[in-house]
Amino acid sequence: MERTLSIIKPDAVQKGVIGSVIQHLEQGGLNVVALRMLRLSRKQAEGFYAVHRERPFFASLCEFMTSGPVVVMVLQGDNAIARNREIMGATDSAKAAPGTIRKLYGSSIERNAVHGSDAPETAATEIAYFFAPYEINGL
Repeated sequence: MERTLSIIKPDAVQKGVIGSVIQHLEQGGLNVVALRMLRLSRKQAEGFYAVHRERPFFASLCEFMTSGPVVVMVLQGDNAIARNREIMGATDSAKAAPGTIRKLYGSSIERNAVHGSDAPETAATEIAYFFAPYEINGL
């Protein structure tokens, strides 16, 4: 069993599709083992996306991620990282495959509805950023 972090971004929360996103993830074989809704502070967003600090999109990404509530989740399942990334679709919603979360609910490369960890090390770091071990309920 593998774990990964998933974030339902402010655009998808604002559209009222939290339940639909979770349904896609669960139907794809992933189990939600921790979940929280929160509004990121600028400091939290900058800390979470620190690996992108030197990229030209860093400021706008942090601005977007603090623009409204997000839902952070820990997902668990076989090959959870790869499976989640497949269910999410390509980063650019315009290039995402039909039926993926980003194709259905995203509108651009930045406002793409969801975030997902890209590797086991990243997943561990990102999960720990939002959840203490006792908050995660393994199935």
